[in-house]
Amino acid sequence: MIKSLCVFCGSSVGVDHRFKEAAIAMGEYLAKNKITLVYGGGRIGLMGLMAEAALKNGGSVVGVIPKFLSTSEIKHDGLTQCYEVDDMHTRKQMMYQLSDAFVAMPGGFGTLDELFEIITWHQLLLHEKPVAIYNVEGYFDPLLEMIHKMHTQKFIPSNFSTFIKNANTLEKVMELVS
Repeated sequence: MIKSLCVFCGSSVGVDHRFKEAAIAMGEYLAKNKITLVYGGGRIGLMGLMAEAALKNGGSVVGVIPKFLSTSEIKHDGLTQCYEVDDMHTRKQMMYQLSDAFVAMPGGFGTLDELFEIITWHQLLLHEKPVAIYNVEGYFDPLLEMIHKMHTQKFIPSNFSTFIKNANTLEKVMELVS
């Protein structure tokens, strides 16, 4: 069983209320199962909702936020622990070091950047930690289609499914990374 999970997700809530519900459920699940949430350190968007849900349920929440984002409007001040780092690269490295596994939930460019960096590190054999996509309401279907196309066009290896898992329920995602 993992002790810490890094979740990449949006600094916006998006338009589908089910994304909000999924973020809150993720935070609650992690708290109830005594799994430390590691995330980007913000109080806004899906990430903020998830962190709040974990904290309200007695969970441990660790944020890693670059100093340039650490304004009173963005940084969550009520976390169990929060690291302020110099840049985005250091943020990703620290989140990697603090986490036993990784899950991507709906988000934007930052979410994809974090997801693909951790997948790339896995492909390059820099780690063997589990990585999963929580495909809430099919949000990642077009991305998964593109990944499949990259495979069929021989740009990624045939074993890509061993280092990136996909599920559309919280229970299945947690099963994949545990």
